[in-house]
Amino acid sequence: MLTDTFLQLVKKYSKDHEVANNLWLEIFTKYSESKRHYHTVDHLEAMITDLKAVKNKIEDWDTTLFAVFYHDIIYKASSSTNEGDSAKLAMKRLSEIGYPGDKIAKCANMIIATKQHELSEDSDTNFLIDADLTILGKSAEDYQKYTEQIREEYSIYPDFMYTSGRKKALQHFLQMESIYKTEYFQRKYGIEAKTNIENELQSFKQ
Repeated sequence: MLTDTFLQLVKKYSKDHEVANNLWLEIFTKYSESKRHYHTVDHLEAMITDLKAVKNKIEDWDTTLFAVFYHDIIYKASSSTNEGDSAKLAMKRLSEIGYPGDKIAKCANMIIATKQHELSEDSDTNFLIDADLTILGKSAEDYQKYTEQIREEYSIYPDFMYTSGRKKALQHFLQMESIYKTEYFQRKYGIEAKTNIENELQSFKQ
């Protein structure tokens, strides 16, 4: 399904099937790296599923989809520039298929917004960053699995360093006026997300 979604999307802008296939191969290869446990193609699939429910509210569906596919294409646990690096690669690849320049710029900005998940003036960006965080508001069981996968991705760090960074990230979400920036996602996942995060923070004290 994911493959078809991407290839159909590229086909709107480039008739070169080889280019489309190569772009998908690059995405699939990056998201299948052995050090990834959460930031995989499953994450992309989950985001697209969540976004499809609000497709009628999204102004630029194609750009939003491209932002999903490229938002974590560069992902290294030790790097603080993943989003910027992913945005740069997205710009390069989208220009190769002749995607409109203003939409390329929007896509890059959307990807960069997934770093801080702060409220944006752009409605599509808010939907993207919310979809990126829906795991926070899923069942306690799904959330537990997610925390284990994230810990594996950061396995290069000892517990004391990981715990410190993780607590800071979780507190960042709790300090927000609202974890989700759109009414739809806040209503659907907001309460559960807050509970999951508070429970995880509590677990560090035990």
